[in-house]
Amino acid sequence: MNKKRFGGVKTHVIFSAIFILLLLIDRLTKQWAASSLMQGDIPVIDDVLVFHYLENRGAAWGFLENAFWLFYIITIVAVVVMAYFYAKIPFVKRYLPLRTLVIVLCAGAVGNFIDRAFYHYVIDFIYFKAIDFPVFNVADIYVTVSVLVIVIMLFFVYNKDEQLWNKKGRDDESDR
Repeated sequence: MNKKRFGGVKTHVIFSAIFILLLLIDRLTKQWAASSLMQGDIPVIDDVLVFHYLENRGAAWGFLENAFWLFYIITIVAVVVMAYFYAKIPFVKRYLPLRTLVIVLCAGAVGNFIDRAFYHYVIDFIYFKAIDFPVFNVADIYVTVSVLVIVIMLFFVYNKDEQLWNKKGRDDESDR
């Protein structure tokens, strides 16, 4: 059996660096939006994509506006659940994409949590004007894309009989 494992200290440092880099990108884009878009919108593609500053005091599309404590609790619980799931994913190459997606998802959740904790709103600035889609941000992209891909992978890539779901034998998982 080929047991190419990647679960050492180096791996944790790399995943931590990815998490911090993603958070930094989110923070920097939001800071840019807050400083650059106060004077007005910036069209990226005329009548299609616009950078438009918005302070979202709710969840997606402003749902549950000003429910700060609810968002804090939901985010903390979600990050704890994701950390638990991350810890349960076998450290073999086959699960590298899944492990990476969990890191991306956590970075998005924490990115928006930081906004809520410091400002009591989330800075949104990406607006698809052509379809009048709600304004969103980089952390929202992290969350949306990673959840979508995780669901697809869990249903179509990793089957229910794999070691991901079974505690027994997790450490024996071969590199598929």
